[in-house]
Amino acid sequence: MNKVLAAGLSIIMCNSFAQDFPRQDVNLEKLADEIFPLQDLDLNYEELYENLAQLISNPLDLNTITREQLRSLFVVTEEKINAFMKYREENTALLSVYELQSIPGWERDTIDAIIPFVTVYDSQSKLNASILRRIVQEKNNYLLLRYGRALESKLGYNSGTDSSQRYAGSPDKLYMRYRVARSNDFSVGFTTEKDAGEKMNWLPSQRQYGFDFTSWHVAVQNKGKIKNLVVGDFQSQFGQGLILGSVFGFGKNSETVTTVRRSNLGFLPYTSLSENLFFRGVAGSYALGKHVIIHGFASHTFKDGTIGYTAEDNSAISSFSVSGLHRTPAELRSRQQVGETDAGVVLQYRNQVLDAGLIFHQTEFDHQVVHSPRPYNQFSFKGSENRNAGAYLNYSVANFTFFSEFAQTLSHGHAVTAGLLGNITNQLEIAMLYRNFSKDFYSFNSNAFSENTVPQNERGIYWGWKYMFSKQWSASGYMDLFQFPWLRDRGYAPSDGSEWLLRFNFSPSKNVLMFLQVREETKIRNLPAETHLYLNTNGIKRNYWINCDYEAAPFTFKTRAQFSSYQLDSVMTHGFALVQDVSISIKRCSLSFRYALFDTDDYNNRLYFYERDVWLAYSFPAYYGVGVRTYVLAQYKVSKKIDLWIRWSQIRYTDSVEIGSGSETIAGNIGNDIKFQARIRF
Repeated sequence: MNKVLAAGLSIIMCNSFAQDFPRQDVNLEKLADEIFPLQDLDLNYEELYENLAQLISNPLDLNTITREQLRSLFVVTEEKINAFMKYREENTALLSVYELQSIPGWERDTIDAIIPFVTVYDSQSKLNASILRRIVQEKNNYLLLRYGRALESKLGYNSGTDSSQRYAGSPDKLYMRYRVARSNDFSVGFTTEKDAGEKMNWLPSQRQYGFDFTSWHVAVQNKGKIKNLVVGDFQSQFGQGLILGSVFGFGKNSETVTTVRRSNLGFLPYTSLSENLFFRGVAGSYALGKHVIIHGFASHTFKDGTIGYTAEDNSAISSFSVSGLHRTPAELRSRQQVGETDAGVVLQYRNQVLDAGLIFHQTEFDHQVVHSPRPYNQFSFKGSENRNAGAYLNYSVANFTFFSEFAQTLSHGHAVTAGLLGNITNQLEIAMLYRNFSKDFYSFNSNAFSENTVPQNERGIYWGWKYMFSKQWSASGYMDLFQFPWLRDRGYAPSDGSEWLLRFNFSPSKNVLMFLQVREETKIRNLPAETHLYLNTNGIKRNYWINCDYEAAPFTFKTRAQFSSYQLDSVMTHGFALVQDVSISIKRCSLSFRYALFDTDDYNNRLYFYERDVWLAYSFPAYYGVGVRTYVLAQYKVSKKIDLWIRWSQIRYTDSVEIGSGSETIAGNIGNDIKFQARIRF
């Protein structure tokens, strides 16, 4: 009775401030500023971030959410996770998300941060209805339809272009996605996509069914002893991601503490667009006892790759492709040429404070892997089979959590990572991590914390911290020291390096946020081959951010200045960008606008900026050269069931008479893109 009265009063009080606590879509822009890794590599960040956006778009039920799921949101400290679990244990079930304000230590900032990720389902309707009925009645049930294209003609679409550079399909980009899901209960969905330049074909023998890429899954959770069962496409996250890590792994970023640790989430449905980084088959988790769970999976996929021949005239995989693009003859020849079979098992013991497990994973390719020899890849994987075995141990005590994993590539090298994070005081959080990866450790599905893109040929120590001076002032930073015992791409010598970041935040009110941030990275780089042969020196990259967000309803303003410099062999180059965003939301319509000026000396000084896009799409282009970037995004809520988006963007260079290179070349200095999207809720 006391529980009901307390919850009722909580809900009444919170509903009186309903305007302050809206349930809304996740703020991807805030995640880009604070949680996502710093962008410096030639990766498809848009596809990587889109994978996370898909995961967090499915709200988690506060009455079934686990510690690991709370940690995976990166917005709640260990101290607050402990307080939440204790409150739920003592009060059985939450009646509303607004009841979060009753949890000791959960201030308004914490609740604001977590509200977009969570919900509370009606437990009675969940218990009384069959799973098919729950699927039909689920509110988180929608269809996305998306269309986009560049308005200017690119070289690859011209009939007079050399056939080796000519695109097979139209410049239209098409996307369709359907999903119905309930947290910790079920998920059903499919995703299809045609990239610009790809051709629509119905070729079952080549695993193409209209769209170039198709993904699907059916998943159920918590059905008796069956804790999880996924059929179709899935990803996995166990331990600290040395052997089995999901598609997206966070690196070093402005969130200096919580993102260091990987969450032990198990198997997850795959709903993203990256075409080479998932499993396809069946995965399941079965409870052997109260604290013991066995996880297993089997998968067979086809990856993009180039098949060549060895000196003995045997066929071999000479390279893999992860772009997912199949437009030109060469790209089409590499499409799904490599068969990959995976199998794995995880034996897990878990209670309230301890999470430990043993992992075994085997990968087998249908051809030998034989890379073209380079000075840096003498220890790269060779052969057709790879087996990894390992163990992980996570332990929580008070406001601290210890996490670790050890992995061994059988007959080759090993990898180990271990760390600690938690609250020293209510104001101070810290994180420490040690890592040591052999040059011949091989893992094809890893997302472990590392300086390299894969956990190989690296040793390092990381220390991160955050300090709250007051509700208005806070600071954070990290220092990372790392070594590369063997050569690496663009660094033909064993070397060491360092990286540090410092950030100050000032928020005088809930409508104003300002921050200053500086980052420096020192890492070995080969000198230009025209003047030096295999000589190298340290390259020093510095980035500076000045940001101010201001909200004056119905307007929101965001101003950012970003600077960079890169020093190599006594030569210093620079980059600069100034960005102004304005957003307005009135009733059913919202509008976002950007005007950006940028000037960079070279590609080493490219500057990445998040751009608002249609729901669940991610835009994170690199600004380089000299020019102007603008876009306009409009959203209109036709009804409770239908939302429409339209987005126009333009880039205009003042230092070039053409845009892009190769088949992507546009004659002229202006490029325009258009995108439409409709979301239909059922």
